[in-house]
Amino acid sequence: IKGKNMIANRIPIIRNGKVEGAFGRVLFKNVEELDELYKQIGDMTQELNFYERSFAKSNSSKYGADDIVGNSPAMGELKKTIKHIAYSKSNVLILGESGTGKELVAHAIHSEYHGEDKPFVCVNCAAIPSELLESELFGYEEGSFTGAKKGGKIGMFQASDGGTLFLDEIGEMPLQMQAKLLRVLQDKKVKKVGSNEAKPVNVRIIAATNRDLEAMVREGTFRDDLYFRLNVISVNIPPLRERVEDLPMLVEVLIDKVSGNPYMDARGISPEAMEYIK
Repeated sequence: IKGKNMIANRIPIIRNGKVEGAFGRVLFKNVEELDELYKQIGDMTQELNFYERSFAKSNSSKYGADDIVGNSPAMGELKKTIKHIAYSKSNVLILGESGTGKELVAHAIHSEYHGEDKPFVCVNCAAIPSELLESELFGYEEGSFTGAKKGGKIGMFQASDGGTLFLDEIGEMPLQMQAKLLRVLQDKKVKKVGSNEAKPVNVRIIAATNRDLEAMVREGTFRDDLYFRLNVISVNIPPLRERVEDLPMLVEVLIDKVSGNPYMDARGISPEAMEYIK
C-alpha cells in the first residue's frame, strides 16, 4: 500500500453467491511492527520459562531416603517404612519431636515415588497468620479482598497438583481452617477465595506435628474427622537420644560439611569429645 509492505486481512463480501467487494483491515502497518511483536513474545516466553523453572526448583523434593543418616535398627526400620509407603497414594501423618527430621522424611516419601518430576510444596501452618492461611492454601481471585494481586493467585493446593503438599505444624491450624481443609480432602476440589467455581486437584497430603493430636481431639482443639483423614498412615520418628549409636555417623557427616568452609579446618573428633556428646 503506497509502496509499503503491510500485513493485512481481507474478508470477501458475498451476496447471492457473488463476490461484490471486500472488507480490509490492516493488522501491521509495516513488517517491522510484526518483528517487534515477535521479539516481545519471544522475550515473554523466555521470562515465563525462567519463572516456571524457578518455581519447579523451589517446589521440588531435595532429599531421598538415602539422605537420612543413621544405621541404627530404628533408622533402618524408618527407611524401610518410607520406601514401603511411598507408592501408596494415602495421606501420611509424621509424628516426632522438634528437630527429629520430619520434613526430611516428607521429602524422602515424595522422592521415592515421584523423584523431581512432580511438585513438592511445603507449608508451615504455624508461620502463616491465620487470616492469610486460607488464601495461601486455596488461592484467591482478583479483587476478592483489599490488597489482592491483579489477576489473583493460585494456592498451594493447585501449585502441588499431581504431587505432594506437605503441611508442617498441622497441630497449629485454627479450627475454622481445619473444617475447610477437611472439605477439600473429602471433595478433592479447591475453591479460591472470592470464586464460585471449585476446581479438581490431585494432591497427596503429608502432614507433620510435634503435638499430641489424639489429646487435642479429646480436648476439642483438633477435629477428629480431619485427624482420621490425615492419619491414614502414621510414621513415628525416634529422637536422637533413643538412637545414640547413630551419633558417630552423624558427626562424620557434619565434620565433612564444616570442612567445606574455607574459614574452618575440622579434621576429626577426639574419643573424649564423642563420649561427651553421647
